[in-house]
Amino acid sequence: MWIEDLKDHIGEVVTVKGWVFNRRSSGKVRFIILRDGTGFSQVVLVKGIVSEEGFNLSHNIPYEAQIEVNGRIKEESRAIGGVEIEALDLKIVFLPHEEYPISTKSHGIDFLLSHRHLWLRSRRQFAIMRIRNEIIKAARDFFYERKFINIDSPILTPTSCEGTTTLFEVNYFDEKAYLSQSGQLYLEPAAAALGKVFCFGPAFRAEKSKTRRHLTEFWAIEPEVAFMDYKGAEELASSLIVYMIERVLENRQQELEILERDVDALKRIKLPFPVISYEEAIGLLNKKGNGTKYGEDFGGDEETLLSESFDRPLIIEKYPKSIKPFYMKEDTENPELVLNFDIIAPEGYGEIVGGSQREDDYDKLLENIKEHGIEMDTVDWYLDIRKYGSFVHSGFGLGLERTVAWISGIHHVREAIPYPRTLGRLYP
Repeated sequence: MWIEDLKDHIGEVVTVKGWVFNRRSSGKVRFIILRDGTGFSQVVLVKGIVSEEGFNLSHNIPYEAQIEVNGRIKEESRAIGGVEIEALDLKIVFLPHEEYPISTKSHGIDFLLSHRHLWLRSRRQFAIMRIRNEIIKAARDFFYERKFINIDSPILTPTSCEGTTTLFEVNYFDEKAYLSQSGQLYLEPAAAALGKVFCFGPAFRAEKSKTRRHLTEFWAIEPEVAFMDYKGAEELASSLIVYMIERVLENRQQELEILERDVDALKRIKLPFPVISYEEAIGLLNKKGNGTKYGEDFGGDEETLLSESFDRPLIIEKYPKSIKPFYMKEDTENPELVLNFDIIAPEGYGEIVGGSQREDDYDKLLENIKEHGIEMDTVDWYLDIRKYGSFVHSGFGLGLERTVAWISGIHHVREAIPYPRTLGRLYP
């Protein structure tokens, strides 16, 4: 029996396997908090009800010992999950070889990250990972319900997507290759073949940043849609965000409680999202005393300032072409701008979505590639998309870890991924 299913078996005698998460004694009554990966449950061992052998074994049982409990499920509103196990018998299956290094006392973040493989067992990390899983499942369901096709973009690529300064270079036999910054370039030809596609996979950015919003390896959800302009992509991204939040609120209430997340802030996330232009965003920043000039990109401080004026995600669109990648389509009304958008999460969590309409004009795309100094032999296949039947198409990328951090209400993205890769950390 799994702990997450106990509430459906009140009054029954069941057998539960798990690890000792915590324990305490009170005379003839002993308590063990048992975890099994699906949840946590209180085991009550009353002398005279539990077997004598089981009661004796429970004395000073080590943390993370794996045990097997046979007991009756009882309703208890004060207990975790609203139920507890009244033990009838207890057996020890495995004892730790050494004392568990992560005790109930507090530890520094460096110690916890160095023991990330064990830190994942804590209630907080348990809650975050289950919320992450719910968000991933919700995203996949969202696209499958809309008849998207999943396309797996390659991890090793011959060129950059988001600029050459943040590429991880690797040796690929006798050639240079790079870890993918995005699956987008490979989704575009797939959209020409299949119409509505998406990928979900890791992306790599060699950014020497130590902010709470950056990882060198992160996961991105990226759709690409034929015959859709950038406004359609804005609507699709906004709907996806609302869908994911609704799913977490519906299915992960216990995890949000563990994290003490302000769920009212999440319940306020409704469509439509406010939309402002890049130029309007500059004006808003300047009114708030920020000196960002027109033509400069926004950093974390600017994104936080902008988000403070709104209680839901903010869409900023039409940035200067000079600060955006080569593949974004020019605004026909102002060729100095591109038809793109970013979505900034509220509560200071920064950009969670970046998207655009893609340049569909062959000659303009060719000119952009040359201006960005990209080697033609690495992107000639990409030009074929326009050469052999161009089409209006748009897409976006949603950063999973920033989204998980925001929805979970946690401070740093390093807790939003099982094994974070940050500047200077490659272990464990």
